[in-house]
Amino acid sequence: MSPYETMDSWIDAHFDEEVRFLQELIRVPTDTPPGNNAPHAERTAVILEAMGLPTELHAVPKELVKEAGLQSITNLIVRRKYGAGRTIALNAHGDVVPPGEGWVHNPYGGEIEDGKIYGRAAAVSKCDFATYTFATRALEALGIKLNGGVDLLFTYDEEFGGEVGPAWLLKNGLTKPDLMIAAGFSYQVITAHNGCLQMEVTVHGKMAHAAIPHTGVDALQGAVHILNALYAQNSLYKQITSQVEGITHPYLNVGTIEGGTNTNVIPGRVSFKLDRRMIPEENPAEVEASLRELINASAAALPGISVDIRRILLAHALKPLPGNKPLVEALQQHASQIFGESVPALGTPLYTDVRIFCEAGIPGVIYGAGPRTVLESHAKRADERLELQDLRRATKVVARALLDLLR
Repeated sequence: MSPYETMDSWIDAHFDEEVRFLQELIRVPTDTPPGNNAPHAERTAVILEAMGLPTELHAVPKELVKEAGLQSITNLIVRRKYGAGRTIALNAHGDVVPPGEGWVHNPYGGEIEDGKIYGRAAAVSKCDFATYTFATRALEALGIKLNGGVDLLFTYDEEFGGEVGPAWLLKNGLTKPDLMIAAGFSYQVITAHNGCLQMEVTVHGKMAHAAIPHTGVDALQGAVHILNALYAQNSLYKQITSQVEGITHPYLNVGTIEGGTNTNVIPGRVSFKLDRRMIPEENPAEVEASLRELINASAAALPGISVDIRRILLAHALKPLPGNKPLVEALQQHASQIFGESVPALGTPLYTDVRIFCEAGIPGVIYGAGPRTVLESHAKRADERLELQDLRRATKVVARALLDLLR
């Protein structure tokens, strides 16, 4: 039996344990906001220690967590050193958006039905806590000499930008990998992704009694005027195309809007938050400047209306670094064998923590357990789910790739 087949057999034999591990992770909520995620890290560390994986708990200072708009963050590192050579980081994030409405299954239940596991973060990306942990254990179960090492990085700030997650670990020298793999979907090897700019726009008018509306300035009408200009611009973005396979064009979305004080009051303030996805070819500074110009010009056309614009997040696009070739080749080769189909390397419209590593000069790719598309996973929607066979297969692929990279 080859080492690959030996690891495959080990994963099959321990797969029920892997599923139970994922269920435990789903059952501890990590809704972000509010972002009280230290309890999940502490529970995860206990389980990892019981597997014989000593785990470092790195609590982020409270003032930094508060500045990021969160409540508590403890990032985890499991260091496995085998000898001289390169270190491979495997990074998955435990923070998730709140479940929202429409669930049939308990979002924190880890329920299994028809070969699928349901729950918030079942597909993105507590599943890859399991993928990476059991791939590493399968590798070590071979009992052969390896070079280099593995850093399992389980962090809790992907939804808010990663500054107190991976960026904080790297800034403080707590991990220094040579290559890295981050949580993703199992059917493609992702080498590039969009950037993301998020801004809050506050529109100011003048409150007035609804019986005498001419004495006020309606901030909501001002916001509608600005929104119409933004949506018109969004239509124009379709004329800009990316050369990266898997990525189409830029786009803009307004996710929240709030304002006003009562039904019988002309609203004096309305705010909304927008999300602008940037293709890898775009310059983030130019994108932000053009949006600010459009918003300010739209507001200036309305007497009595003014705006404040605040940047919430700027996540740069992921662009492949030359050194990612060993990662891409190993993952593609074994994924194609395990899944029985050609597995492409391409881009995705998502944005992830991988960009933080690549900005630090660490070549990385996105690969983990999940379906072919975001839509199939119900990520950020009701009844998020993962095919258990995808978890099994992705674990085998990662274990085999680690063996190639560390043998």
